[in-house]
Amino acid sequence: MRVLVVGGTGHAGSYVIQDLVAAGHEVTGLARSDTAAAAVSELGAKVRRGDLEDFDGLKEAAADSDGVIHVAYRRDVLMTGGIDALAASELSSVLAYGNALEGTGKPLVWAGTMASPGYLGRPATEEDPALPGGDEYKGTLRVRNVVETTVIGLAERGVRSSVVRLPNIAHSATDREGFLPLLIALAKEKGVVGYPGDGENLWGAVHMRDAAAVFRLALEKGPAGKYWHAVEDGDIPFREIAEAVGSRLGLPAVSIPADVLMLPGFFGFLANLVALNCPATSLITRQTLGWEPTQPSLLADLDNGHYFPAT
Repeated sequence: MRVLVVGGTGHAGSYVIQDLVAAGHEVTGLARSDTAAAAVSELGAKVRRGDLEDFDGLKEAAADSDGVIHVAYRRDVLMTGGIDALAASELSSVLAYGNALEGTGKPLVWAGTMASPGYLGRPATEEDPALPGGDEYKGTLRVRNVVETTVIGLAERGVRSSVVRLPNIAHSATDREGFLPLLIALAKEKGVVGYPGDGENLWGAVHMRDAAAVFRLALEKGPAGKYWHAVEDGDIPFREIAEAVGSRLGLPAVSIPADVLMLPGFFGFLANLVALNCPATSLITRQTLGWEPTQPSLLADLDNGHYFPAT
């Protein structure tokens, strides 16, 4: 297949391109700059110059492909305009792809989040839809759920659309801006590794190379209108993650009272994130797509040392 990857120079996208190329697909990566173009080429993909702000360009690029994988993340929009502006930008991208692929049966695979089903009181499954957003959720992650639901809705317009939900931690040797580097940097600054309350809130994790395979499998054979879960271990207590990081840094793991004053005081902008409780399973993904993780688990990957380089 001729596959367009948008966001191919990021942490997720670089592994997605490598996985697609290894599987024999002809991959084109969107690149805004010369630096990005060079990175896409080094990964074995063709380069198409373009910009996420050029929605007509995205539509044209999608129309020229046999399928699209979108793993881009507009950090610049988030920082300047907030979560509402980010959701609006992403929604415009979805609609551009939809206009290009409508009625073709071609695949569109979008990167989503494991938190989108909300707090269910049980592990989320692939059958749980993203909860609706609305004015009452402005300023929260829920606002972005309209993007996922719009992607899924494209199935009714003849697009083989699907969403791959990523867990809170997608780890690898090239992870530079994910949650783990942020937690490690915060621990070094504070002298302790914090966890919220009793730390029993559950998180998921996956190696990014394994997650990349879910995107490819969804592209190749996933039916339309489905959610997929790229999660290897979906129920790790946050306290255990903190303790694992602390043991490798030689720092204690300590409880931070889970209230509106203490969590932001310690975690800053990470306060809402660390308090999430979003366990999930991936049984349907494994059974339907034939996915089986092969890379190290989270705790094993921490032992590999790349998150803790010698200084």
